[in-house]
Amino acid sequence: MTGLREEKRPHRVVTLVRPGLLPMELGIVHRLFGTALDASGGPLYSVVTCATEPGELTTDADFTVNVALGPQALEAADTVLVPAAVEDYEPQERGRLAEPVRRALARVPAGARIASICTGSFVLAAAGLLAGRRATTHWKSCDELRTLYPEVHVDPGVLYTDDRGVLTSAGVAAGIDLCLHMIRSDHGAEVANTVARRTVVPPHREGGQAQYIERPVPEPGASATAAARSYALSRLGEPLTLDDLARKAAVSVRTLSRRFVSETGTTPMRWLAEQRLQHARRLLEGTDEPVDRIAAEAGFGTGTAMRLHFRESLGVSPRAYRNTFRGTD
Repeated sequence: MTGLREEKRPHRVVTLVRPGLLPMELGIVHRLFGTALDASGGPLYSVVTCATEPGELTTDADFTVNVALGPQALEAADTVLVPAAVEDYEPQERGRLAEPVRRALARVPAGARIASICTGSFVLAAAGLLAGRRATTHWKSCDELRTLYPEVHVDPGVLYTDDRGVLTSAGVAAGIDLCLHMIRSDHGAEVANTVARRTVVPPHREGGQAQYIERPVPEPGASATAAARSYALSRLGEPLTLDDLARKAAVSVRTLSRRFVSETGTTPMRWLAEQRLQHARRLLEGTDEPVDRIAAEAGFGTGTAMRLHFRESLGVSPRAYRNTFRGTD
């Protein structure tokens, strides 16, 4: 977590776009970071777009985008995002990094966070930024990323990765999850949830969730897991078991587990653990309740159990998490 609360100016996000850009991915960055506000209503981020050469850029649609800034904008970046471009989808182009793009990325300050959306990961890999790191890309391109860059630990089954300040996301809409993850890491769950509400998107999809769900809609006649999930969310502080959830869904444990993965991309207990973690984060940010009481309310049972879960999932203790986002000592 970067803990941007100490910064006096908005965190500067610079998006590096290329000819053939995907307008949706550019819009994701501006919309999500641009609507993140502090308690007084001031912007937490400033978002700009640049290209290797300013001017009119083609898109994958029937319109162009006029980019006013050149690569010099990268020199003041705190976070750099590289979205996909049409050339990424052409096999003969993958693995190539044009010299202007290479020179542009060389302008990024040391210590700046850098991320890609979709097949923008090929640019980061070609620049050597993903060597030895865990990364992902659109599920259709994961095999090729692994073949071209064997030094990259490609994970095709996740929505996004975050490895020591270099982040990647799966295809297109997973960029939403990636940006919300960065906002959440910078300013806490409540700020990210507010951005999600304004944008009318889910506030959190776990990074480890599968990018490609075989049957996102249940088969005709099959019971959905919505009732079980709603039941669990209203009782996070209680000791819930698979049997409890299966009973609420009126199916066997085996059937519930299969349908849960089919509909959400994750297992029932992993989903439940993530909901408890998010609830605990909100309580730590928004209340003064002791850690042990929050652990009980969130369903972890004891403060020790919650501390272990926070360490494993976030790399910090609950107290350190609260201090980061409450501005306390």
